[in-house]
Amino acid sequence: MTSSETPTTSNVETEYLEINSKNAWPMLYQYTRNECSHFEYTYDESTKPQNRSLNRYRDVWPYDHTRIVLKKGPCDYINANIVRMERAQRQYILTQGPLPNTISHFWLMVWEQNSKAIIMLNKVIEKNQVKCHQYWPLDGSSDHTMNLTDVDLKVEYISKTESSDYTICTLRLTDTESQKSRDILHFHYTTWPDFGVPRSPAAFLRFLADVRQSGALDQNVGPPIVHCSAGIGRSGTFCLVDTCLVLIEENGLNSVNVREVLIEMRQSRMGLIQTPDQLRFSYAAIIVGSKQLPLNNNVDNSEIGNAQNDIYSFNYTTPEVTEVVEQPPLPPPRGESLTRSMMSDSTPGPITDNENSGNKPPDKPLPCEPSAGIDSNSTGSSNHVGEQNASSGDASTKRSKSDGDNSFQTNSPPSSPDSKNELRRRRMEKKDRIDAQVREMKRRQKQSEDWQKLKRSLFSPLSLGLGAAIVGGSVLAYYNMQN
Repeated sequence: MTSSETPTTSNVETEYLEINSKNAWPMLYQYTRNECSHFEYTYDESTKPQNRSLNRYRDVWPYDHTRIVLKKGPCDYINANIVRMERAQRQYILTQGPLPNTISHFWLMVWEQNSKAIIMLNKVIEKNQVKCHQYWPLDGSSDHTMNLTDVDLKVEYISKTESSDYTICTLRLTDTESQKSRDILHFHYTTWPDFGVPRSPAAFLRFLADVRQSGALDQNVGPPIVHCSAGIGRSGTFCLVDTCLVLIEENGLNSVNVREVLIEMRQSRMGLIQTPDQLRFSYAAIIVGSKQLPLNNNVDNSEIGNAQNDIYSFNYTTPEVTEVVEQPPLPPPRGESLTRSMMSDSTPGPITDNENSGNKPPDKPLPCEPSAGIDSNSTGSSNHVGEQNASSGDASTKRSKSDGDNSFQTNSPPSSPDSKNELRRRRMEKKDRIDAQVREMKRRQKQSEDWQKLKRSLFSPLSLGLGAAIVGGSVLAYYNMQN
């Protein structure tokens, strides 16, 4: 970077380049998660028996204090939170990809919240798994209308425009009781991999520019509905980038602390941004976008200079799908560490139900890296089961439904050689789980120590320079006194 570029280099860019040079994104990401571990917000509504089947993942729940409450129909619950960023005059509704049994709830939320747009950041099928139900009518279908009689709504396909990375559909939402209609814009980003990031910020910023120019983010309409599969990873990235660019546009390049903005957002919905790569991409998109404000759909990386293009490009490879051998009756976990904190739970045991115990969010709400297994959806029906995350430390533990209760399976004492072998096998599995937890604890401890070292290395030049200045000043003062 030349001296002539220094005045336009923001604090965000300086921080990005420093962290990138040290490959410290996992440590920064872990540090951010640790900052959120003290949150004590409850999510009691999500764990009530009648609402459990309405959650796509069994460890991604909406906080009670910001959850969207439906006004019509027999159920007021939906896995969605309102995220208000007052400084940027922005608000978003972040939610999971609809399940077959929550499509009506989803569209009722769109109607009641007076939303102008839906921002969809995932595909319906990813890694050979259904990550979101087809909740809107398609142009190629024989019937362009979807009737939701239980909430007295109707959705009609009107038109569609396509680009290389996303499509924009116009859908007409009608209240069949009052016959009032609204046109809803459906922005669908189609090239963003699960647990991953776009290849470069340019296409994403063009997408964000189109969303902005539609008026969907304006204050005179309801908040946009933003979702991916779980409504925390890609959805959190979208909202973080948009909010930071608004703050930069209003207050200048050096007005934003990205990590603080993310922590503020996480106070409204748990686990926003799921991987170090997504955090790094957020920084990169903010930097590139800040150089081209106000945004338009001709955003290009060329303005940051060809020498830096590689710094802001990503070559992300999605994890391979592994075979799933267990299928518990509950929706699958989004990430192992969303269900419990290994640091506080060093011995394996049942995950107890917390319906009446004042639920608190998990201590460590995000996995540090993509799970090796499959995060599948649940249909929400009692006859359908989700697929278990193959990387979970409790992969061999089974849950069973008994009298409508979710509890861990228990077996009678062994009475045959086969049952003795089974008992021995389970003991070995228990030992393996404990060993895995100990390794994880050590890894996290080392990660914390590495982060402390990183902080010291980041600030040591400043500290040394300040110390040298103080010592030099003292010597000079003493010399002047003597003469």
